[in-house]
Amino acid sequence: MVIITKTILNRFSEKHPDVAIALNEWYDIVSHADWQSFADVKQTFNHADYVGNDRIVFNVKGNQYRIVGMIFFDKRTLYVRFVGTHTQYDKIDCSVV
Repeated sequence: MVIITKTILNRFSEKHPDVAIALNEWYDIVSHADWQSFADVKQTFNHADYVGNDRIVFNVKGNQYRIVGMIFFDKRTLYVRFVGTHTQYDKIDCSVV
C-alpha cells in the first residue's frame, strides 16, 4: 500500500517518542501489504475496525494510540487521516476526519 503521508506519523512521534517504534512497525507492515478488501486488513490487524466512509481504525501500542486511515483498495492507497492517543480519538468523529 502507498501511505500518504508518513510525515504525520513522524511529527506525532516527535511529541510522543514512546510510540515511535510502534508507528514505524505499523508503517512497515502497511507499506508492504497488498490488501484488496477490509477482510485482508483484518487478517493483518485483527483489532482493526471499519467505521464507514472508507475509514479504518488501527490500534497501536496496545490500544494506547489510534490511527484512522482512509483506504482506497482499488488504488492501493491509505491516507492517514488521524493519529492520536486513545483519549484524543474518543473526542473525534472518525468517520469524517
